[in-house]
Amino acid sequence: MSELFPLKQVMGFIFSLVLTAVALGVYFFDMSFTVGLTVLLVTAFIQAGLQLVVFMHAGETEDKAAIYTNIYYGVIIALITIFGTLLAMVWDMG
Repeated sequence: MSELFPLKQVMGFIFSLVLTAVALGVYFFDMSFTVGLTVLLVTAFIQAGLQLVVFMHAGETEDKAAIYTNIYYGVIIALITIFGTLLAMVWDMG
């Protein structure tokens, strides 16, 4: 019976709730901008990794190298887009 209980998914859900509570604590504890942004970024990346591994089963197939390569490629494209936008619009280097 224990092999039928989705312990990994339940623990992932509980950890997601804890990460959400930590991120919500940034608002309620009135942290400074730098500390709050750091906490939010760290919890967001941990949450995204948790979602990929636990709920989307990213590492459980034979072609997991291709899946992780696509994830890295997507992150690189997103960072290039974000920093390119910041360079052109905010930092006025365009």
